[in-house]
Amino acid sequence: MSKAPVRTDKTCLNCRHVVENRFCPNCGQENVSVRKNFYHLFVHFFEDLTHYENAFWRTIKNLITKPGSLTSEYLSGKRMSYLAPIRLYIFISFVTFLSINLLPADSDAVTVDMNEQTKVGKIDVETAKKNAHNLVSDLAKDNKIGKKEADSLKNFIASVRKKDDDLSVGFFQDDAKTLEEYDEKIKEMSEEEKPSAIEQMFVRKSIELNNRYTGKELQERFFETFKHNLPKVLFIYMPLFAFILWIFESKKKYYYFDHGIFTLHYFSFLLLMLLLEHLLSWFFLITGLEGYTAVEVIYSIIVLGLLFYSFYYFFPAHHRFYKTERVITFFKGIFIFMINCFLIILVLTGMALYTFYNIK
Repeated sequence: MSKAPVRTDKTCLNCRHVVENRFCPNCGQENVSVRKNFYHLFVHFFEDLTHYENAFWRTIKNLITKPGSLTSEYLSGKRMSYLAPIRLYIFISFVTFLSINLLPADSDAVTVDMNEQTKVGKIDVETAKKNAHNLVSDLAKDNKIGKKEADSLKNFIASVRKKDDDLSVGFFQDDAKTLEEYDEKIKEMSEEEKPSAIEQMFVRKSIELNNRYTGKELQERFFETFKHNLPKVLFIYMPLFAFILWIFESKKKYYYFDHGIFTLHYFSFLLLMLLLEHLLSWFFLITGLEGYTAVEVIYSIIVLGLLFYSFYYFFPAHHRFYKTERVITFFKGIFIFMINCFLIILVLTGMALYTFYNIK
């Protein structure tokens, strides 16, 4: 409930009903002024998100420490005490993927960021790399380095460039270097030898991208696009996960809606574990502690603990919510896990193909 004062006008702005108290008895809308400054908007957003009265933190605590209990209590009718499942998932998803995009958690990302900000005279690092042969030649011409050293540097630079160029995403490679060359190659094939229309489409895309980017640049673009598409894939996959639960559990006792609530809570938990791991990795990186063996051992133990708990979590959550025997829960859980692993591989493969084809 907001702290804004009640309007002196007793007519509800929504349904025009007479409002004697703070809330309209007809539609439930709060009878307060709709014109607020930014501070009130921010406070209202936070109130709405957390329900105040510690509903947000109560939800997070139960989600982590009591697998399955949050779903049971929500479906039993205790809905004002906890954050709504869809709101919980959207909030955790937003914070998780925002953190992954804004907070680098590996040294390579930090190095890239530093390189982008570093300048060599008026030439940035990437430009210097591309024109390295000319720079070495100039040094040799000015007698700052000998011919032997210059040749050695040129060979080293060429090997580094070749290594970057040889990196590729690995989809639909072909010997043809241009689209025209590939089209001529297709024309010379018999009908039996010709690849399918879908394969031709992806090979053409591969040739186009390889002519536009180096292998390293293509990899970076691919994984960047893949990372941005991951939240959409998770959101799309959840109904499928709920459908698998619906198949294995009693259709008389549970509705598909019930499985959907369980799925939202379970995926919220997984995202929360991912967020904790990423923040931990980022913390060790920015503090410079990752170089110490003892710290890296502690970090590895914590990460393994999070991974184990993420895997283990499903079994007590399933047992507590569906009220099945522990042995049945274990075997059902393993089978459901195997089916989902297979489906996730298919979904990620489809996502990889979609991502590759949509690289600009």
